[in-house]
Amino acid sequence: MLDVLLLRFDAPMMSFGTTAVDSLGRTGAFPGRSLLTGLLGNALGYDHRDQDALMALQARLRHAVRRDHGGEQREDYQTVDLSHPSLLDDVAWTTRGKLDPRGTGTANTGTHIRHRFYVVDSVFTVALTLRPPDEAPGLDELEAALARPARPLFLGRKCCLPAAPILLGRAQAPSLRAAAIDAEVPRHRSAEEPVRLWWPLGDAPEHEAGAHRVEHTDERDWHNQIHVGSATMLEGLHERREEARS
Repeated sequence: MLDVLLLRFDAPMMSFGTTAVDSLGRTGAFPGRSLLTGLLGNALGYDHRDQDALMALQARLRHAVRRDHGGEQREDYQTVDLSHPSLLDDVAWTTRGKLDPRGTGTANTGTHIRHRFYVVDSVFTVALTLRPPDEAPGLDELEAALARPARPLFLGRKCCLPAAPILLGRAQAPSLRAAAIDAEVPRHRSAEEPVRLWWPLGDAPEHEAGAHRVEHTDERDWHNQIHVGSATMLEGLHERREEARS
């Protein structure tokens, strides 16, 4: 049996990081290891200087996802005038009281356009475990950090604030897929039937034949701050039986 940590992602907007191309900041259909690593690292008090710790945590994560509600994606069209006087190098103060000059180059001046995509009005349930389980941090430490995080948590970009506590609980299950299926159903959302699931290859071999394989870019190079690598996840539907509402 697996020792599993259960999370609930419930927010007006979420962004599940994936490969960005030029001005397009896409979102994945479901949360990957890069998002979970950033979320858990933030709860533990890691920062961007802790690249080795973040890379090690990401490599140990395995997870399954159940989409309880929503899944619609919307685009946010953004513009910024980097030549505005308030953004000039001699007045570009950070919250830590230091100047943050951008230097020179065409990317640092003029009007820039960005397209940012979000998953909106949605709820996901995540079942995660660690391999190997006996290294630090363990599930007990992650559970404690999510209950009392070192910093405020967000689901992707900083504007994606959760609408409810993220920590759902702990469970013992034969697979991550089973843990995601059996997790409590959110009471405040209409139950969608059937529910959509994503789970890692090799987690539940008996359910692989009828599943769709998805190559998901879910790893982040925390040293260079870019998304790299991919993992094979399986996608399928599950007819949810009548379950107790959380």
